[in-house]
Amino acid sequence: MSVMTTETRQTPSLRIGRQKQLGFAASAALLLATALTGCAGSAKADSAALQASGSTTVAPVAADAAEALKSKGLNITVATQGGSAGGISQLGSKQINMALSSKPLADEDRKAYPDTDFVPTQIGADAVGVIISKKVADAGVKSLTKEQVKGLFEGKITNWSQVGGPDLKVFVYDKEPGRGTREVLDKFVYGEEKAPPPPKSDNYAIVGGNTETLNKLESTPGSIGPLSTGFIAGHDDLVAVALDGIAPTLDNVKSSKYPMTRPLFMITDGKPKGTAKQYIDYVLSPEGQKLLPKHGYLTLKQMGK
Repeated sequence: MSVMTTETRQTPSLRIGRQKQLGFAASAALLLATALTGCAGSAKADSAALQASGSTTVAPVAADAAEALKSKGLNITVATQGGSAGGISQLGSKQINMALSSKPLADEDRKAYPDTDFVPTQIGADAVGVIISKKVADAGVKSLTKEQVKGLFEGKITNWSQVGGPDLKVFVYDKEPGRGTREVLDKFVYGEEKAPPPPKSDNYAIVGGNTETLNKLESTPGSIGPLSTGFIAGHDDLVAVALDGIAPTLDNVKSSKYPMTRPLFMITDGKPKGTAKQYIDYVLSPEGQKLLPKHGYLTLKQMGK
C-alpha cells in the first residue's frame, strides 16, 4: 500500500517510487503481448489459454502472476476491457474464463447473467484516493469533507479558493460508469443513493483506466480525480488528500477507518478448477502475495484475512 497525503508521506516500507512505474510498465508490456487482438475475445479463440480481463487495478498483479506461471507451463492471457464491469460482463457472456474486479459483485450482475455462477476470490485490497495536485494541497487544501467532494464532482465548487486553496479553476476527471474506482467514490459520497448525471461543464471529463487518469491529472492544472493511491507512488506532484480528516495511511486502510478502501477480486464461473485454480492458488500463496505491495496494494495478511 503506498500513499501520499498532505499530512502523511509514504512510509519507507511502502515507498516504491519509480519502481512502481517500471513495474507497471512491465505489466503493461505483458498485457500488450498477451492480450488477444482487438478485445479479450472468445474463450474458443485459444482453448489452451486461460483468459482473464477487467480491472486496470487488478491487471498488473494478474499479469505478473501470469508471467511467473509461464515457467510451469501455464498459458494465461491478461487484458483490460471495460474495467471491472467489462470483465464481469465478459465472464457472464462466456467470452473469458476469469474476471478481474476492483468492485464487489452486485445483485444486478447476477441477475443479468443467471446462467453464470459467479465465484469471487479476494486476493488483496486497495485504497481509492481523491487525487489533487501538490500545488493545490500546499496552498491550503489539506483535507476535504464528504460534502466538499460532492460539490467538486458535481461541478458546484468550481474554484479551489472555495475550499481554502489557491485561486485556480477546478477540472474534474471522473471515472466512467462501471469502473470499480467510480463505484467506491459514489458509495463514499452518496451511500446507497444513485449518483446524479455528470455536470454539463467544460471543466469535467470522463476517463477510463488508471494510467489514463494519472496522465490527465498530471497534465492539467487544478485537476481532481479518483485513483488508486498505489498509482501515484513516485509522482511527487500528486497527493491523495485526506477525507474528513482521515488520510489513506496503511493503518487507516487496514482498519477500514479510511472510507474508500476496497477489495480486489479474481472471479470465476463456478468454483476455480484446472488452470484457474492453479492461477488463483499462486496469487494467494506467500510468493504471489508479494506481488500486491509491488503495485501499492495490501495483502490479505495485512488486511487481517
